[in-house]
Amino acid sequence: MTNSRALRATMFATSALCAAWGGQAVAQTASAAAPDSTVEEIVVVGSRIEGAKATAALPVTVVDAKQLDAVAASSGDDLFRAIPQMGDVNYNSSYLPGSSNSARGDIGSVNLRNLGSGNTLVLLNGRRVVAHPTSQADGTSLVPTLTYNTNAIPTSGLKRLEVLRDGAAAIYGTDAVAGVVNTVLKDNFDGVDVEAQYGAAKGTNLKEYEFNGLFGHNFERGNVTAYVGYDKRTALRSLDQTYTASADKRVLFSGSRFDSAATLDGRVTLTPWGSFTAASAVRVGTSLITSSAGAFHIQPTSNPGSLATVGAGISIDDGALATSGEDRNLRYDAAATDLTVMPALKRLNVFVSGDYEVTDAITAFGEVGVYHAKTRSFQAPVSTSSAQVLTAPASNYWNPFGPVTFANGAANPNRLAGINAPAGGLAVTLTSYDFADVGKQRVDVTNDQTRFLAGLRGQALGWKWESALLYSQAKVKDVSDGISATALQKQLALSTPDAYNPFNGGTVANPSVGDATPSSQAAIDAIRIKSIRESTSSLASWDFRVSKADLFQLPGGDVGVAAGVEWRRETQHDDRDAHVDGTITYTNAVTGLVYGSDLIGTSPSPDTKGSRKVSSAYVEFAVPVISPEMSIPLVRSVEVQLAGRAEKYSDVGSVAKPKVAVAWDLVDGFRVRGSWAQGFKAPNLEQINATVVTRANTRTDYVRCEADLRAGRITSFSNCTRTLSVQAQRSGNPDLKPEDSETMGFGFVFEPKFIPSDFGSFTVTADYWRVKQKGIVGLFGEGNALIQDYLQRVGGGSNANVVRAAPTADDIAAFAGTGLAPVGTVLYVKDQYVNTLPQEARGVDVTVMWRKHGTRFGDFDVTVNGAHLIKFYQQPSPQIAALLAARGAGTINAGTTINGGGSYIRQNGKPDWKWTASATWSLEQVSIGVFTQYLSDVDETALLDSLGAPWIIDSQVTANVYGQYAFTKGWAANTRLKLGVRNLTNEAPPLSSNGYLGAMYQPYGRYVYASIRKSF
Repeated sequence: MTNSRALRATMFATSALCAAWGGQAVAQTASAAAPDSTVEEIVVVGSRIEGAKATAALPVTVVDAKQLDAVAASSGDDLFRAIPQMGDVNYNSSYLPGSSNSARGDIGSVNLRNLGSGNTLVLLNGRRVVAHPTSQADGTSLVPTLTYNTNAIPTSGLKRLEVLRDGAAAIYGTDAVAGVVNTVLKDNFDGVDVEAQYGAAKGTNLKEYEFNGLFGHNFERGNVTAYVGYDKRTALRSLDQTYTASADKRVLFSGSRFDSAATLDGRVTLTPWGSFTAASAVRVGTSLITSSAGAFHIQPTSNPGSLATVGAGISIDDGALATSGEDRNLRYDAAATDLTVMPALKRLNVFVSGDYEVTDAITAFGEVGVYHAKTRSFQAPVSTSSAQVLTAPASNYWNPFGPVTFANGAANPNRLAGINAPAGGLAVTLTSYDFADVGKQRVDVTNDQTRFLAGLRGQALGWKWESALLYSQAKVKDVSDGISATALQKQLALSTPDAYNPFNGGTVANPSVGDATPSSQAAIDAIRIKSIRESTSSLASWDFRVSKADLFQLPGGDVGVAAGVEWRRETQHDDRDAHVDGTITYTNAVTGLVYGSDLIGTSPSPDTKGSRKVSSAYVEFAVPVISPEMSIPLVRSVEVQLAGRAEKYSDVGSVAKPKVAVAWDLVDGFRVRGSWAQGFKAPNLEQINATVVTRANTRTDYVRCEADLRAGRITSFSNCTRTLSVQAQRSGNPDLKPEDSETMGFGFVFEPKFIPSDFGSFTVTADYWRVKQKGIVGLFGEGNALIQDYLQRVGGGSNANVVRAAPTADDIAAFAGTGLAPVGTVLYVKDQYVNTLPQEARGVDVTVMWRKHGTRFGDFDVTVNGAHLIKFYQQPSPQIAALLAARGAGTINAGTTINGGGSYIRQNGKPDWKWTASATWSLEQVSIGVFTQYLSDVDETALLDSLGAPWIIDSQVTANVYGQYAFTKGWAANTRLKLGVRNLTNEAPPLSSNGYLGAMYQPYGRYVYASIRKSF
């Protein structure tokens, strides 16, 4: 059914109801967690109708104050990880990429149902929030995604968190594919409440200091409430824990089927023991000291194969640095130099809300929010990539193949004796090199977010109405150390000792760590620069909405209606550093080639700027079809929600989507509910407006692995070391269309009335859900492109999108006798964002709650919440299907990792089971709370054995516990002391090839905290 036809069908059904009953229809959602009818209805997410009778037609998870205490989240990231229906956290503080091409710093993301960042709509007090302005490539599709930064949520200022686990585009608009998250902050507070907390992670340098204050005042016709939160955290360092202390993880897998697997050695092949290529082959006498193509590398003299000494304990060996076999000790282990795992942080949250009764019928309200965070981290040194080709001229003072005499007439003390290089010397290209002597990169990221809202609400002619203006802006300034290729080229050309020296190797005594023979400080200072990326996003909106809970009466009860119009303008501006956006380019002085990026290791990245305007209208009806008073057997009540929304975009056209939800009470205490909806997600501004975005990622050149396997140099693909930095030239697409979705769900709510109230109140819910998506924006991916190239070259062809250099003499030698045509180094891979093929996910949510208050033993609350992922399948494109078929047939090796199609269940960050349980008990001044979480095991698809079977990342159970005491008398009255532990049993994150899977787990164990709170 097309969008327009589906919306017309919904409107037709609505019209029929109006004709039959003389009115309109809507259903208000409510929390199934409120079994007592006397409990105030607090859940508003899922419906726009104010004051309508709650029907629980939709599944909503509410995290209330008691559960927030049990979770003890210090950040929005901690909080969202504690919700079972949330998927992996792709944006997280421990994700620290080597360049500013991805979001880093104080960042967290929202990923309901594992459908990907950007598929969940986030609201603050019922209205949209601005997106975090820095994109990040989705782990599956590789396209740039945008999300709300969950760390901008003042967790201590939350009243509750509402999660609508159902598609809601018909009510809220784009992005509500998986559902809606509504963060509700504390308001209408009168008094002063301040709290200080200290926490630390066991066995690490991680320490955290928090201060939170809630201030409010009631006056004659209104209230002003202000929340202030400050958080200071020290850095978590790589040397703090064994699973982060080294990039070589082989020892951690000892005794497993991956014992000694070369792919577990994550030390990088880009090392201060550089690989180079001279302009021609070099001999001493008749003996080659380079390969026939001029390739050579630097190594300790103690390593086998040393051919010519170039310094104290440092020699030349012919050929490129293999960093495997006898040269494996030369891989660079940056983690062992004490990098940052989680950055040092200072975070400030301020939120002020207020309301004022202008008249008895009109109330003015407003919000002002400010979020400011600064992080500092130290990351691996800069290294070369395919973004630039760097060449040391013959004139370089340290060039072992330099001139006999420098231009100033001075004799060259560093030219090797007896070589056949011309008297004027040879230029040398840096094939791969790590600038370890320049030092670790210091990265400072500043996040700012502001929000201003002003509105009026009131009643007129029996209708409730509300209108508001909103403006919100988010800014990120990412400042990191870098190296200018132009400055380096100048420094490489010097014929004095202040020339930069790439030929000095690393640390002889410990070859995989550091550089004990650095270039001069003058050389280092001359090439080092600060790289700045500034990203900004904004959201401006106006809305007007009306609702009436009792438009007219049907036999089943009052019919409710809500309707509204909205207008918003979204912008995104990504201002890249002048050294990468094409303003300052790099020209290789030897070859004359010009490169778009002057920042070593960073690909050309032009500025991106885009904006869109969106106008929309929606209508929602609540229809009480049958009421208990009608006395129909097995139909105590039936309530229906009907909704439709149309949106018009200035850049991607128009969409219209319907929604239907039904709640059917068979008997008092047993409700069956279900919903069907269509949804949509507009492509984000970067996907549409980006020109050619060049990204470099470490990929495996599988055709070279195949050559090594056939030549007997390796025994399986798991031992292949043919990884390299591959440039992907990805282009935006202004012809992208919105992604379409269809959501369906049904379940039940059971509140057994036969259990005597002396035993408390029970609620059991179970809901099945299914989401179908089509037209998802994606890429083929450079990794898949290399596998396709491998497949085609096995058959004698090649992939035209994989652009390679001509094979060198060394390449020809490596492929000799393998039956494969030799290939050159990959220069880049061409790709474009497109609407791809369908995806389907489905699962089951289960909740069990028990509540018993007012007993002589105290108050008890228990909640168990589970999410089971049954299916997550993406239909492979024809190209991906061909790769999977070839792998299944054995045409290409089973050790290849193919992304972009097939089943994702239990892969990487998609466990099939997640559940949590919380229990709180309070008696007079004492309260105790427990929270536990279970994550089932997953397959790590990047770590495959020779049969293609993945490593299994184990399941994990963790528990949090706290106890608090509230003083009621004397000078300590209204004071609360709280002691708590997160991860009580000090569980380390389950082992993965990277040490841990940051998208699922935090990189530390037991966290102990203590707080004191005072109310006035």
